[in-house]
Amino acid sequence: MDKIKTYAPLIESLLHQHAVFNPIGDWEEFENQVIIDKDLRHFQLMRVGWNASTSERIHHCVLHVDLKEDGKIWVQEDWTEAGIANQLAKKGVPKSDIVLAFYAPYRREDTEFAVA
Repeated sequence: MDKIKTYAPLIESLLHQHAVFNPIGDWEEFENQVIIDKDLRHFQLMRVGWNASTSERIHHCVLHVDLKEDGKIWVQEDWTEAGIANQLAKKGVPKSDIVLAFYAPYRREDTEFAVA
């Protein structure tokens, strides 16, 4: 439980930091949305709106992180340049508590992070 109380504010803070960045290109009519379910410990940064030049809908998950009951952080999706797993590690989260869930389980063994 201590890990959850420690990790949840870190994840939330990093999502808000990433939410201030805007993509380069024709995405003129969009907004970044930080979506947090504190009870179930789901954290997302979504980009929604319209691409002005193509009139196509933007509905893109930039970041999706789950904080499991055992205190492990599961990075489900990460389209940031810095990589939220690396940012969490720099903030003191052991890499053994971070799972890169967007990799297949057999590929996770080749990372510096937890397998599961």
